[in-house]
Amino acid sequence: MGDLGGVEVEKELREAVRGEVDFSVTARALNTMDASNYRRVPLGVLAPRDADDVAAALAVCRERGVPVVARGAGTSIAGQATGTGLVLDFTRHMNRIVSLDAEAQTAVVQPGVICDDLRNAGAAHGLTFGPDPSTHNRCTLGGMIGNNSCGSHSVAWGTTADNVSSLSVVSGAGARLALGQGWAGAPEGLRPLVDGELELLRTGFPELPRRISGYALDAMLPERGVDLARAFCGSEGTLGVVTEAVVRLVEAPRARALAVLGYADESAAAEAAAGLLPHGPLTVEGMAADLVRGARGLPKGGAWLFVETGGASEGEARARAEAIARAVSGDTVDSVVVTDPAGQRALWRVREDASGTATRMQDGSEAWPGWEDCAVPPARLGAYLRDFRALLTDHGLRGTPYGHFGDGCIHVRIDFDLMSEEGVRRFRRFSEELAEVVVAHGGSLSGEHGDGQARAELLPKMYGAELVGLFERVKGVWDPADLLNPGMLVRPAPLDANLRFAPLPREPVDVAFGYPHDGGDFSAAVRRCVGVAKCRTTAAGSGGGVMCPSFRATGEEKHSTRGRARLLHEMLAGEVVTDGWRSEEVRDALDLCLSCKGCRSDCPVGVDMATYKAEFLHHHYEGRRRPAAHYAMGWLPLWLRLADRTRTAGVANALARVGVLASLAKRVGGLAPEREIPRLAGETFRRWFRGRERGRGGPAVVLWPDTFTNHLSPSVGRAAVRVLEDAGLRPVVPPGDVCCGLTYVSTGQLDRARAVMRRTLERMGPLLDSGALLVVLEPSCAAALKTDLVELLGEDERARELAGRVRTFAEALEELAPEWSPPRIDRTVVGQTHCHQHAVLGDAAERRLREKAGLEGELSGGCCGLAGNFGFEAGHYEVSVACAEEQLLPAVRGVAPEGEGGPMVLADGFSCRTQLEQVGEGVRGRHLAEVLAEGLGER
Repeated sequence: MGDLGGVEVEKELREAVRGEVDFSVTARALNTMDASNYRRVPLGVLAPRDADDVAAALAVCRERGVPVVARGAGTSIAGQATGTGLVLDFTRHMNRIVSLDAEAQTAVVQPGVICDDLRNAGAAHGLTFGPDPSTHNRCTLGGMIGNNSCGSHSVAWGTTADNVSSLSVVSGAGARLALGQGWAGAPEGLRPLVDGELELLRTGFPELPRRISGYALDAMLPERGVDLARAFCGSEGTLGVVTEAVVRLVEAPRARALAVLGYADESAAAEAAAGLLPHGPLTVEGMAADLVRGARGLPKGGAWLFVETGGASEGEARARAEAIARAVSGDTVDSVVVTDPAGQRALWRVREDASGTATRMQDGSEAWPGWEDCAVPPARLGAYLRDFRALLTDHGLRGTPYGHFGDGCIHVRIDFDLMSEEGVRRFRRFSEELAEVVVAHGGSLSGEHGDGQARAELLPKMYGAELVGLFERVKGVWDPADLLNPGMLVRPAPLDANLRFAPLPREPVDVAFGYPHDGGDFSAAVRRCVGVAKCRTTAAGSGGGVMCPSFRATGEEKHSTRGRARLLHEMLAGEVVTDGWRSEEVRDALDLCLSCKGCRSDCPVGVDMATYKAEFLHHHYEGRRRPAAHYAMGWLPLWLRLADRTRTAGVANALARVGVLASLAKRVGGLAPEREIPRLAGETFRRWFRGRERGRGGPAVVLWPDTFTNHLSPSVGRAAVRVLEDAGLRPVVPPGDVCCGLTYVSTGQLDRARAVMRRTLERMGPLLDSGALLVVLEPSCAAALKTDLVELLGEDERARELAGRVRTFAEALEELAPEWSPPRIDRTVVGQTHCHQHAVLGDAAERRLREKAGLEGELSGGCCGLAGNFGFEAGHYEVSVACAEEQLLPAVRGVAPEGEGGPMVLADGFSCRTQLEQVGEGVRGRHLAEVLAEGLGER
């Protein structure tokens, strides 16, 4: 349909519905892909408000011949959440739990409800929703119904279809139907069609727990009770659109234990899985060592089964887990039973992150879905895996199987070359041959994620032409105009068509960063995002997670890491986003990226949106005037040095307190009017250090005089000197001005950043030659020296050498003064781990140092929201405060002042301390060095 036709459809939709209609470049670009290998450019997006909107939209699209695809979180792996027509986004409005009946153990939900929201609501009554795919904290019930999703607990609680009572549906023909048990609500013509093919339905479907492929027409057999709701589950949005569902809840065990069983290899684990089922486990999950990278807590072995048990008490759950471990002890290499909830969560994260981790081989090369989730009878899993591995070898491919061993369902990403014609041909040949292997083992081409485009073309190998023909006839009854999700499941597009990689440039684009983990190729870096959408979670999660604060603040896809990666992908493709680096759509999406670097560590595939943002801004403003804030905040080191050299800090502070002048300065500098301008120190740290009485001798350490410590919070530097000297170390400060270039990087002024970094390397030369370590007090500067310096000046060996010398304050003490004992503070602490510390540096040494000093308590995760220049820029204040309100401010709100015995507030980052002071009701955060220095007293 041409642009004119699209305009008419948009106009008619706006007149027909109350929900938001968006046919913009941004909306279309955000919805070109799901988590599969496929890409289709939609005409536009509708966020319906209710079932009336859905029906009205389908009527418009039916009249205009516009296809419709229903979309939840967009995490489908077979391509069924992509389409060329209208995308229905249920996550914005139709996302309510309408009611929950604890006594009946049912809930009424709209299709946009997130799985974990339902599970959390049920938890208050001791209930849960059984199906829990690895995306349970962002996938939606509508998507789970469409795919008949399962998850790790399906050995106990079944698939989504097993947990659905009834469905409210709008069919492709426009009928509003109520589907449950019996023929009431069936579309006209369905019953006679089924009654005429009962023999085929009784003989055409393999019996196995994870048969997700095709339509579940056998659920309409009279001896099975004619369950229309069950038959509809797994139809992938091709028959009708769900507007409401009644789902069943199950009793959640009061306590759980996790037995992790180590086996010699994957085959041994696979052979053992089926034998565990008689013990009544809640899960039997499997993964091999080639998927585990640095995970702790696993027992010895080359492969593992994760077996969860439940009970009325921790003791009962543990006893069941230990009984299973004893029963198979003759076959296992090692085992461990964990009842501690935090320990269990840590181990489950290893398994759940596999969906992202598996997208990269251990050598860094890319791996892709397509054959993610074939399933065979559990007893045949070992034999199937051996045949699967052999087929990989025959085709020169690599993959790392993992998944639901207890159900015979295997997930795997394979290093297909989908960028070349020969690689795509190999992808097709392998797919055809693997389908035959699966069928030979009595299996299903899909055991969880549906057929979509990835496998539907091969359904005749599994079901035969006659049954596939019946699928097409059933589709015709529900959706005679082929309106809903055409090209999926029946009359499918070829499995090697519409690949997401086809429009991408084949040669690397010219970029400033080195992208060492992606072969220097920006396109490959952007391809890291495969759409698993961990960045779309509504809570940062346990363990101090950070990603993605701007999405949690706004709830908008374009402000998620995935959304930004999609726009960059489309910028490179050039079909939807047509103006390349000059794209305003990409710029606007990146505008609310805090550059917190949380995705660098929290994203399972290591997307580094802070770097991509800096790269984009570098090109976007090349040869053009930049926003005023880029000069005010990006050049901050220059302005502060100028104030120091002219001794005008006091004057600047005085002028900043004059309301009219401060407002004018903020307006000229592009700063948020709500912000206070931080006070400049009357004496910089460097000036203090030069004039102080030298301490005693000892091993030298270079104390990095970062811009923030030097000019804005020299008390942190002075405290660090006090502590380092008490530990027997001799701090020295680099000669001349040095800078990590952080502010230039975060504003995308990369040419300037490289010039600053090169000058720094020149001035650091003598100290580098001395072999001394570099102690950096400001986490964001330490992260810049560890990563940005190397990625911008990778050709300079001195950059790698300097990066290798960087230590945090706690790391330096631990490494250089291991016998030193910090003062005992014996106080409770609250506050926040700096987001760059979490993402790049890690905080294990800081935790150990706090423990030695008797500083008890956990620091929150997330991001403070100020994030360097971000929170100071005009237009960012509300999002900045919303980010702080997520974890930081609640952590410190209401605590008594320290003098009254309240907790100490720790915040090693200048941004975190400033945010606390400005929006945290004047709460004073302190660097760990300051707390320890105060504790030293006269020692």
